[in-house]
Amino acid sequence: MGGEFFVGVLGVLILSHAAYSTIRYRSVLKITEEQFSGPPIDVVIELIAGMVLCLWAALSVPGKFLSIHPHSDENRMVALPANLDFIVFNHRGKAYPLDMDLKLN
Repeated sequence: MGGEFFVGVLGVLILSHAAYSTIRYRSVLKITEEQFSGPPIDVVIELIAGMVLCLWAALSVPGKFLSIHPHSDENRMVALPANLDFIVFNHRGKAYPLDMDLKLN
């Protein structure tokens, strides 16, 4: 596991702490009977930092993107799958006429 994974874990921990801080802030507001107008600025900064860390980890942990070559023989389906039970050729679509002339009024 590389450093990106631990950055993602750190981002999740920061987001969890921001959620806990918001819940605690709201409970303090209930005790003092004040209105909740939004989270404090330090919680907003925590949310943004946690989101950036999680986003960076999510984009870097899976690995590098590989290009798909459309004319490669590896992309061709050469055989049917082993389980043919779920391939249905008889369905309700054959009840509809092939030539449908629809006119919009």
